[in-house]
Amino acid sequence: MSQQEATELMPWSREEFETLLRAKGDLYHIHHPYHVAMHEGKCTEEQIRAWVANRFYYQVSIPIKDAAIMANCHEQEVRRHWIQRIIDHDGREGSEGGIEAWLRLGEAVGLTREELQDHRHVLPGVRFAVDAYVNFAGKATWQEAACSSLTEMFAPTIHQSRLDTWPDNYPWIDQDGLQYFRNRLSEARRDVVHGIQITLDHFKTREQQERALNILQFKLDVLWSLLDSLSMAHELNRPPFHTVTDQATWHNRLV
Repeated sequence: MSQQEATELMPWSREEFETLLRAKGDLYHIHHPYHVAMHEGKCTEEQIRAWVANRFYYQVSIPIKDAAIMANCHEQEVRRHWIQRIIDHDGREGSEGGIEAWLRLGEAVGLTREELQDHRHVLPGVRFAVDAYVNFAGKATWQEAACSSLTEMFAPTIHQSRLDTWPDNYPWIDQDGLQYFRNRLSEARRDVVHGIQITLDHFKTREQQERALNILQFKLDVLWSLLDSLSMAHELNRPPFHTVTDQATWHNRLV
């Protein structure tokens, strides 16, 4: 093995590895044209409602994903930290969770709770991407699944951008409905500290570190794919089966 080859196989330092993980933020879905249009106030009311309804399928899947991670984790201390993520979304008696906050966002943009909860507006591409993420969390090691959650590193920026621009760009949205974004500013930052520590501690060899970067890219793929589906259906007017019917014929849930 040459000196160059040996160097290429050397693990990155913790600082170098974290820098590479954070650099993945250049591919975060804040840069997707659909989200850029939302940020710039260019989305129609229908497009905003479509995003809220489809994103809700992702929101309700997050605690399921987190429960899968905990089910595979034999370290009590990790579970004691990780369970807070489920509480953040599901809530508890006397404390509203993220899912309830998102339902209120839906109402603020003109959707009913029923049409959010029965997922009637969820596009197949969105469903497939989110389901792939949940399935990965259940089948991967808990450390790998924890690594996939590191897109939270980039989340505060996207939430703050909505809080900064939506009141002016979309005055028809009840501002009380934006509480989900306010809550996640602090929740996501807290979760990142834990997730980064797990990833830096576990992925130590060069091969493992490259695996971690690929896992994080997979999660970025999931989030980007959600907006690709929305773009096809609600920007380009090419929803599934648009060449053969104008009805939303795609499946809802498989029994």
